[in-house]
Amino acid sequence: MDAATVEAGLKKFIGERTGHEPVITNLARLSGGAGRETWTFDADYGGTHLEGIFRCDPVAGVETSAARTLEYQLLKAAMGAGAIVPEPLWDGDDTFPVKFFIMRRVPGEALGGRLIRGEQYARAREVIPGQLASSLARIHSISAAEHPELLQLTAPAEGVSPAQTELDNYEGVFRTLSPDPHPVFELAFRWLRAHMPNPPERVLVHGDYRLGNFMYDETGVRGIIDWELAHWGDPMEDIGWLAVKSWRFGGQKPMAGIQDYEAFFRDYEAAGGSPVDPARVHFWELFGNLKWGVITISQAFNYFSGRNRTVEMASIGRRTAETEWELLKLLEEAGD
Repeated sequence: MDAATVEAGLKKFIGERTGHEPVITNLARLSGGAGRETWTFDADYGGTHLEGIFRCDPVAGVETSAARTLEYQLLKAAMGAGAIVPEPLWDGDDTFPVKFFIMRRVPGEALGGRLIRGEQYARAREVIPGQLASSLARIHSISAAEHPELLQLTAPAEGVSPAQTELDNYEGVFRTLSPDPHPVFELAFRWLRAHMPNPPERVLVHGDYRLGNFMYDETGVRGIIDWELAHWGDPMEDIGWLAVKSWRFGGQKPMAGIQDYEAFFRDYEAAGGSPVDPARVHFWELFGNLKWGVITISQAFNYFSGRNRTVEMASIGRRTAETEWELLKLLEEAGD
């Protein structure tokens, strides 16, 4: 959407919610986030100054996932559980032709490379792993019994491994959208299907828990964001995804580029998380690299099909080979 449309819609929506006609200033679309549009704005109404974020689906008429529909509810549940998240303010209505919600803006930035290399973030690099581990344990503690609205999220069928559910999903996308053969992906799918874990626990999985999807400043984490891939599944999935090489942004350590596996595992368990199974984490790290590879193919498809002709979609679509190289390394390390 263009700025004029967003400004007019925000005036109408916030005015209806507060009973005061707001003055909208500093409206700007943020870069990044191919799955949603994100706009920052200030609003003044009735003596209140709001620093807000407007999040919406990017394309009208394209079916939205349950997680996108419930992102506002997910933030509410995560905040109630003690995770570090932005404050959700209002869920959307029919003001815009796409699904949206508004949350309070938190200070900081999300670019992964700056955290890894910025001298001003030396202290943040020390505290962020523990904050991520603690918030992840809090997210995994959210129960469907206390939040029945989240039962709309996808979940494995009774008795079915969460790994099988995720593999079926991403292999289906790969088979449907890939225009070219990818022998490394075929090998990875075969290995993963031969080693699928099926733990008894089913938790709320963020689904995209990684460097780049949390706001931070010099003091540490300010807010976990981007919940579009949330679902019910294996808690080790989030830990394995955090370790995927693409999300290290050049960092030399596996967990978000700034911490070793064992230290993160200890912090997560100390915060109340499930006992960590390193073998399952390895499975999900390998799966995560394959998943990201399939996503790069789907983003290229979105670009070439004309569904989303942004430079971001095109650039992501060029990164498939990176994941193939890392998958070969991880498969060699697995040794079977």
